[in-house]
Amino acid sequence: MIRLYGINWSVHPLFVLVMLASIATGYFVELITLFAIVLVHEIGHVLAAKGFGWTVHEVKLLPFGGVAEVEEGANLPAREDAIVAIAGPLQNVWMGALAWAFGETGLWNQEWSLYVMHANIMIGLFNLLPILPLDGGKLLQAALSRMMPHRQTLVWMGRISLVLSCMMIIFAVIPAFHEPGGGIQANLLAVGLFLLLTNWTAYRHIPFLFIRFLTHRADVSSRSMALGGWALPIVVSKRHSIASALRLFRRDSYHLIVVMEEPGNIVAVLPEQQLVNGYLAEGKADRAVLELFM
Repeated sequence: MIRLYGINWSVHPLFVLVMLASIATGYFVELITLFAIVLVHEIGHVLAAKGFGWTVHEVKLLPFGGVAEVEEGANLPAREDAIVAIAGPLQNVWMGALAWAFGETGLWNQEWSLYVMHANIMIGLFNLLPILPLDGGKLLQAALSRMMPHRQTLVWMGRISLVLSCMMIIFAVIPAFHEPGGGIQANLLAVGLFLLLTNWTAYRHIPFLFIRFLTHRADVSSRSMALGGWALPIVVSKRHSIASALRLFRRDSYHLIVVMEEPGNIVAVLPEQQLVNGYLAEGKADRAVLELFM
């Protein structure tokens, strides 16, 4: 691990295995090229994140891209999250185009030019798959967060990512059963298993991730008030549990909780922070919202 510009840069063990395999098979130059492509891809993410003032703690390089650890991403604007996510694959666009141009002008031989171009295309397209923590998964999550509450977004993204990770593993082993002399696609299998394990761990930790989301809701409040944004009301009955009301919170919205009686009379209007504080301070998620102002 090295530290540059306040960011820890490290290589994931999966990349180390690919390095060893490449050295053993005589593809060391191709590996260095792949490493450079992945590094530039991640630098694109970092520059975009820094441009929005994000705090990037660590970047871990993988054979197909990387994983950046940033400040509480769930409470950062979805628009910014989407731009930071697409910034990586955009680096593959210009690198692939440059490799093609070098081949056409004779600066590189055609074979090497095609290799670099195809490597960029594969890395760029692979990262656009809608699986977390790939860039496509982050783009889909940002889009879903504009349509549904945050906790529901976490659940659906976890399910989608798990299903697609399993499909990747299946595609990796199919050639061994259906093609004469075919074998398992080891690289695809390793990546699929990594994504499956990563998403299974994240899916099990959704309750923790949601609590972490709530603990940083004050940042959303401050940002909303600074921009003069509208509050998005959440209407609940006075017998609604605190937990059920919190599950309606959206990522980019500041909420006012409108508590109503059965005939439709408004009992109270609570700022979201009162609901969050009431839950975090005592942890009684099943008690009624009505108890917060009694």
